[in-house]
Amino acid sequence: MELLTPGTGLLIWQIIIFGLLFILLRVLAWKPIMQSLRIREDSIQDALDSAENAKLEMTKLHSDNQKLLEEARVERDAILKQARHVSDVLMEEAKAEASKQTEKMITDARLAINIEKKAAMAEVKTQVAALSLQITEKLLRKNLESDKAQKSLIEEFVKDINLN
Repeated sequence: MELLTPGTGLLIWQIIIFGLLFILLRVLAWKPIMQSLRIREDSIQDALDSAENAKLEMTKLHSDNQKLLEEARVERDAILKQARHVSDVLMEEAKAEASKQTEKMITDARLAINIEKKAAMAEVKTQVAALSLQITEKLLRKNLESDKAQKSLIEEFVKDINLN
């Protein structure tokens, strides 16, 4: 039984050594361990606070970005609407200008055609008159070769003049 129960002297020495070891560890090791744990805890808390601040700032930046994107969309839509309006106005002006120029060209072409037509008609009349004169002259020469034919033609002309 002696092996199972420690002796009182051994027990006292173990308690004294444990106390000294506890004091020694408390003075030499416990304070630095606790201090390093506090430093570690503070750094972890600072990191958590920084992460929370970063998260809040990211949320704020995200909302700002959304706001900027919405403003950019609105501005883009306004610019596109204005561009469409300007494009429509320019196209209408171009169509009106083209219509004016087309109308002017048609009018000028009609005038030129009428002038050319009148000139052609005048030339045709002149040529017809010249041909008629040539034909008449040839007929008269052939028919009026004799004096008798000439006298009868003069009498006919005189009768026509009196009747008119």
